Amino acid sequence: MLYSAGAKFLSAIMRRRFKRWYKEADKLQERTFRELIDTARNTAFGKDHHFDEITDYASFRKRVPVRDYEGLQHYVDRIVGGEDNVLWPGRPLYFSKTSGTTSGAKYIPITKASMPHHINGARHALLMYVWKTGKTDFLKGRMIFVSGSPELDRTGDVLTGRLSGIVHHHIPGYISRRRLPSFDTNCIPDWDEKLNAIVGETMNENMTLISGIPPWVEMYFEKLLEHSGRKTVAELFHGFSLFVYGGVN
Repeated sequence: MLYSAGAKFLSAIMRRRFKRWYKEADKLQERTFRELIDTARNTAFGKDHHFDEITDYASFRKRVPVRDYEGLQHYVDRIVGGEDNVLWPGRPLYFSKTSGTTSGAKYIPITKASMPHHINGARHALLMYVWKTGKTDFLKGRMIFVSGSPELDRTGDVLTGRLSGIVHHHIPGYISRRRLPSFDTNCIPDWDEKLNAIVGETMNENMTLISGIPPWVEMYFEKLLEHSGRKTVAELFHGFSLFVYGGVN
């Protein structure tokens, strides 16, 4: 009941903010644009692209061409080599390692300034759901985040892992207490073994929120069918009310 009342209270606050953001979207975009340009002005990227001469979107387009990862990789290589102030002031907190289909492994810098956006974006999505539907049942049960391993390596002096594994370390306590799978299960390197362990931890729980990229969640659902004697997800989780996904259309 406390979680439900709190979620509805926060969603009401966010509703007012959302409405203001909608009305002032162009002004907020302009302000964010100028803040980004001003902050990155003295980075290597900012100097190479003459950020000090950028005054509007047109001048930005003229000086900063669209490019693929290979077009930016030499900047990332400089960060890996220990150089500061390359793409953003200072050093990144993390590298998010992705195994893309077009360029192989990519290392995406995540900074102290960008990290809160990953957390707030997820929180806003949940509050938007509460605002739009009035439903808070998903807070009464357990939540599963089908994600990459939270164990991190290092690339140079920068902690490195999958984005979902990195975010694992920043999830607020009020969600962590209800979250599955366990840390040890999440760290299992073999994917099939990990899925079996996740199913073992969740099949008899009241799972109300399930989150993850669709291919991973689909594989989780298939494992549930296999282990439960072909019971559907709806039969296993009567309280399942919210699926949160991203990364894939």
